[in-house]
Amino acid sequence: MDLRPAIFAGSWYPKNAASCEAEIKQFLAAGAPRPQNQPTWLGGIVPHAGWYYSGQIACNVIQWLKEETPVDLVVLFGMHLHPGSANYLMPEGAWETPLGALPVAEDLAGHLLQRFDFQQETVSRFAQDNTIELQLPFVKYVLDPKQILAIGAAPNPQSLDIGRSVVDWARQNGRRLKIIGSTDLTHYGLNYDFSPQGSGPKAVEWVRQENDRRVIKAMLAMEPNKVMAEGIQNKNACCSGAAAVALAAVQHMGATVSKEVAYTTSHDKSPGDSFVGYVGVAFA
Repeated sequence: MDLRPAIFAGSWYPKNAASCEAEIKQFLAAGAPRPQNQPTWLGGIVPHAGWYYSGQIACNVIQWLKEETPVDLVVLFGMHLHPGSANYLMPEGAWETPLGALPVAEDLAGHLLQRFDFQQETVSRFAQDNTIELQLPFVKYVLDPKQILAIGAAPNPQSLDIGRSVVDWARQNGRRLKIIGSTDLTHYGLNYDFSPQGSGPKAVEWVRQENDRRVIKAMLAMEPNKVMAEGIQNKNACCSGAAAVALAAVQHMGATVSKEVAYTTSHDKSPGDSFVGYVGVAFA
């Protein structure tokens, strides 16, 4: 089985299995407990910074998706794309993680390639993008699905049909499916050429209570078009297409419940005038 290498292992997260497992166990022990007596959690939105900054949030959202019955398929939407970008897909092979390989759902990939246009990647020719890779050890350790499909989703209305098509295919083929969308929130400060509120405590408060809160509210309301609009207009979601397509998918699965699992910013770990917001949201 050809493997797409884990290029961020050893820098953004641990490179070896023992260190990965130890850190994941710490995240799970410190994270928000899953609510009792809730419907089945179908999917979530997770952040994708280095594990030091946002790993605990992402890991715990994925933990909320775990069930007693094994998961057949995880579809993970990500990538930093703009409205005019192509959508991306690696239709063959497997993803390397320190905890073992995750095989690509090649049958689903083939189905989507018949319906949609994608920029196709291979295990040796691909865009170096952290949004998907950083979730894979969590997916492997917590859910250990039989297959995975990672899709780069551009923030435009046509992309939403990809999410719905994934759900239709999984239903028709009897696959137990979980959906994950990967995005960080506001990238604020001179490092990101975005500082409409200057610097200092006022800027941090604006990001936390206003700019990030607008897109989080749209996520919780399960409004995919509004999530894309927020990300484009207010720069409060760096991968708004991924979040929106994940929302369209969980809605198509029948989700009616949303829950904010956790929110933080990199400023909380490393105070400074440039920082990033992170949220975890789960849907049932």
